[in-house]
Amino acid sequence: MDLMPTLFVSHGAPTFALEPGELGPRLTQLGRGLPRPAAVLVVSPHWMSDDGRVTSAPAPATVHDFGGFAPALYGLSYPSPGAPALAVDVATLLTKAGWPTGLDARRGYDHGAWVPLRHLYPEAGVPVIQLAMPAVLDADAAYEFGTALAPLRERGVLIVGSGSLTHNLYEFRHRATDGEAAYAREFADWARATVTSRDHVRLRRTMDLAPHARRAHPTTEHLLPLLIAAGAAGVAAPVTVLEGGITHGVLAMDSYVFGML
Repeated sequence: MDLMPTLFVSHGAPTFALEPGELGPRLTQLGRGLPRPAAVLVVSPHWMSDDGRVTSAPAPATVHDFGGFAPALYGLSYPSPGAPALAVDVATLLTKAGWPTGLDARRGYDHGAWVPLRHLYPEAGVPVIQLAMPAVLDADAAYEFGTALAPLRERGVLIVGSGSLTHNLYEFRHRATDGEAAYAREFADWARATVTSRDHVRLRRTMDLAPHARRAHPTTEHLLPLLIAAGAAGVAAPVTVLEGGITHGVLAMDSYVFGML
């Protein structure tokens, strides 16, 4: 089997499940165009753990880990099958690579996993496991964590780092003006140029080099899945941009496919 690509997806706000915007249809088109994966492995900042864990239930639940949204959002589910045997293999692979990981048979899919997957594979027929993101990561460690996952690509596993290209929750909740924030566009443009040039050294220094980095990411947990996806793909992987625009004025939704010709 050819190597599966890896994917960084901006999952935006939970409302992305009901409001596909520009990115939703592009994710659906991508899912139809990719070779059908043996499984999807998702890393999301909405499940972080001091001890490595991976979902191992045969049918993980859909977790509505948010509040204050429309009731319709809480009625959504993503009933994909799990992949218990693959979870064991992932735990073994990571443990041997220096990232001790155990199984979690009770954990379900958080919204960082199931919301974008509703667009990518709307039929929910592909097995999915979710991997906890180590709680203490910097950009270099996130990239190395992705590198440790890379052998799964040979087995047809689609590795998805689910985060957000920009993620200033205060501005998302309290911004009074309409229109697109200039800083979010400038950061997104810098990220696109860096990712598509395959400059992984520069990418790992995003918080030092990118314009408005601290405003775009007051905390870095939503940026780190980009480093994980890039690390799993490697520097030689070609990059395809999935344009997502900017929602709510400040949430840049661009996403990237690494390794798809």
